Amino acid sequence: MLAKLTSKNQLTLPKAVISTFPDTEYFDVTRERGRIILTPVRLTRAHAVRAKLAELGLSEADVNRAVAWARRGE
Repeated sequence: MLAKLTSKNQLTLPKAVISTFPDTEYFDVTRERGRIILTPVRLTRAHAVRAKLAELGLSEADVNRAVAWARRGE
């Protein structure tokens, strides 16, 4: 089976391969000894929260301060 690399650096994977990973939207991509390795990844809500925090530019320290403030009941 072949996978085609498009002009936008996207790979089109054969349906026969992808169909063995139902409901998988994301794959971790690594390189090993000249090979590309795709590993199915299930994202959790925690992943989504971390991504949103990064998008907003909030650090772990910012979150810790916010939690401490909320626990004080101010």
